[in-house]
Parts: sequence; structure tokens; C-alpha cells
Amino acid sequence: MNRTSSRLLVAALALASAASALAQQAPKPENLIKWRQSAFQVIAWNSGRIKASLDGGYDKDQVLRSANAIAAIANSGLGSLFPAGTETGKGWHDTTVKADAFTDTPKFAEHGGDFARASSELVRLVSSGGDATAVKDQFAKLQKTCKSCHDDFRNAN
Repeated sequence: MNRTSSRLLVAALALASAASALAQQAPKPENLIKWRQSAFQVIAWNSGRIKASLDGGYDKDQVLRSANAIAAIANSGLGSLFPAGTETGKGWHDTTVKADAFTDTPKFAEHGGDFARASSELVRLVSSGGDATAVKDQFAKLQKTCKSCHDDFRNAN
């Protein structure tokens, strides 16, 4: 075997080894379902905190912390937690995602983009000193993005 052949063989073995390691590291569907269920629970909890602040005495710092948490999740590639193979199954509980999320991916991605933009705008508005009425209006827009996605892609519990 000549030197070039040896290098090609070593490179091929390294590539095969790397591919094998990546395949072994792929998350199990039930873990992906758990992670997305957990992400949405964090979003729901922080949404509740924003709503409580807007309905009670407006606490800008509390709203900003919660809005930042929601925006971080919304802009983190949330859609990657919905790969093929997770249409059915159980995470913390049975998944409620509709099969359409996996077949109408452009519309699903559009909803994700709307959610990310609305959450980022809420952070921008609160950070720039928006008054409670403006923040409440933007929060309503954020909630509307959640509802439209649920209407299209979530089975009723």
C-alpha cells in the first residue's frame, strides 16, 4: 500500500468513526418530546408571570425577565425539537402535536418565526421603557402567535 492509499484509508476510517459516534449521540425520540414539552412549560410559566404583572401592578423588571426567557427559547431553534419520528410517543406525557406539523413544514416554520419575532419585539418594547398598555398589546400579539400555532398543530388535551 502506498502512502496516498494509507492516508485515504486513515481518512476513511476517521470519517466512519466520526459518523458512528454522531449516530450514537442522536437523541432518542422520547427525549426530544420531553425537551420540547419542558420548553413549552417554561414558556407557559413565564407567560403566566407576565400576565399576572400586567393584570396587577406592572413590574417592568419581572416582565423583562420573563420576556427574555420566552424570547431565548423562541429564538433557540425550537423547531429542531420536532424531527421526524416524534409525531407520536411519550415524553413526560403523550405528545399532543398534530401530524400536520411534520407534513406542512413551511406553515409550521412560519408559526415559529412569528413566535420568535413577537417575543423579541416584546423584549425590545419592555427594554426601551414601553408603558404597560403598549406592553400589554404586544403580549396579546405574542399570545396570538401561540394560539394560532396551537389551533393548527396541537391536538386538544
